[in-house]
Amino acid sequence: MLDGKRVLLIVGGGIAAYKSLDLIRQVRKAGGAVTPVLTRAAMEFITPLSASALAGEKAYADLFDLTDEAEMGHIELSRSADLLVVAPATADLAAKMAGGHADDLASTLLMATDTPVLIAPAMNMRMWLHPANQRNMASLERDGIARVGPSEGEMACGEYGPGRMAEPDEIVDAIVAQLGTGALSGRHVVVTSGPTHEPIDPVRYIANRSSGAQGSAIAAALAGLGAKVTFVTGPAVVPPPQGVAIVRVETARQMLAAVRAALPADAAVFAAGGAGWPGEAVSGSKSKKRGCNAGMNLRRGVNPDLLA
Repeated sequence: MLDGKRVLLIVGGGIAAYKSLDLIRQVRKAGGAVTPVLTRAAMEFITPLSASALAGEKAYADLFDLTDEAEMGHIELSRSADLLVVAPATADLAAKMAGGHADDLASTLLMATDTPVLIAPAMNMRMWLHPANQRNMASLERDGIARVGPSEGEMACGEYGPGRMAEPDEIVDAIVAQLGTGALSGRHVVVTSGPTHEPIDPVRYIANRSSGAQGSAIAAALAGLGAKVTFVTGPAVVPPPQGVAIVRVETARQMLAAVRAALPADAAVFAAGGAGWPGEAVSGSKSKKRGCNAGMNLRRGVNPDLLA
């Protein structure tokens, strides 16, 4: 999948740094080459020797190493890669990237390149949700930085929530998608997912229990194979995957319009569990009960079939 591709892997200083060693192994197994770069904080968790042994080439750490500069300057180090991957991307590294800082080898490489960048954030739940970090993530997204994760789960500190670094296999899928080297590279696939909400009044709606899990998993798998995925989703519980174009809708008719707008496509996967009946007569205000035995008479039509 990654034959002939080179990844410059920047390892930040967090407990998730140990996963970067497995990431190196998996990228090489997929046919790619990896040049590791460790921050000083990363070396508190893993060693340059372990990263170098798994990568099969030198690991870099010091911006002012004269030998390294003589052999390959930091400018060339970043430009010789097909993709820069930051895993784990700590809150500190993300802040440096968003602010344009370049005070160590890792941040200098990130500033001195026009190569695409993919980050895999990893930090404490409260750090992830902090407004400053969310501003930084939004800034990086505007700058065109791709992101995979974080996922939700138990932290090393014992807390539970968002902030866990994506697993190495998920990061490899994101790398493949970024480099467009998968079996579906160059293909466009539309995926629908989740439920639809058909309004009765401003408060109530008709829906079903679709979680969006199946559609999200399918879209992630297609993106991992290199496809360009347009992900049309209703109000699902399961969040959409990374690396796809997300179109959010509420009703089945909105979903149909979004699918039509996404065409042409090479393929489509209709995994949404849309509600079958639209609210034909939507009240402008909340419907009131008129006695304990009062019912609600709904005039129901039939929603369009997305496959028709």
